[in-house]
Amino acid sequence: MGRLQDKVAIITGAGQGIGLAYADRFLTEGAKVVVAEISEERGKSALDELTSKHSPDDVIFVRVDISDEASTLDCARQTVDAFGTVDILLNNAALYYDIDNQNNSYDYLQQVFRVNLHGAWLMARAVTPIMVEKGGGRIINQSSAAAYIYMLPPAPEFTEVSAFTYSQTKWGVVGLTKFLAAQLGAYNITVNCIAPGVTMTEATKKIVPEEFLPMVTMMTAMKRALEPEDLTGTAVFFASDDAAFVSGQTLVVDGGGAMPA
Repeated sequence: MGRLQDKVAIITGAGQGIGLAYADRFLTEGAKVVVAEISEERGKSALDELTSKHSPDDVIFVRVDISDEASTLDCARQTVDAFGTVDILLNNAALYYDIDNQNNSYDYLQQVFRVNLHGAWLMARAVTPIMVEKGGGRIINQSSAAAYIYMLPPAPEFTEVSAFTYSQTKWGVVGLTKFLAAQLGAYNITVNCIAPGVTMTEATKKIVPEEFLPMVTMMTAMKRALEPEDLTGTAVFFASDDAAFVSGQTLVVDGGGAMPA
């Protein structure tokens, strides 16, 4: 039996990259998985890939826009309809693949907050009543090592205060984790957070110039690239009974790069 045998997990953004790796590992560990994904194309492609390796009875695709409250509530309802309950929420989805790091406008900052931070809150809000009723659960948020990295290259001249858009939202996820953990612990719900380093996904390869990737690797203690599969063990730990008394914690998984105190 796997460490997550018969547990029901919603994994947002599971259509590609890290989210897809989480879904594959959770299924291997015996969980039933909801691929919660905004893109129909990515969701169906992920479902095809996962059912080629795992039982089709153990995984479904649900389209969800995590920035829309009605959509998050519908995702929770569809999960209960399919599998009877929700044991685990893994808040992986975020604006990253199409992030515009050069856009420092307030409107854009608010847009990214609606997905990266408020979307995690909405998903937690949608599933928490189910977890409370059943007597417990696990919420795992995903931040980023970017929340801890504050150095920027020097600019030739000052133009404006940067929005630090991605880093701001991911630092907010660290705080949200603590506040949710503090409230929900009394209901046997643990809330923890994973902060990955620069992970070798298609999104990273799109955002980070190819010539910079070796430098990113050399800035870590492990001196090798971080792959999506390197993150899945941490997620399984937080979702499992081994972490039943661990809550409010953020674990940076980046091969020894950020090393926050």
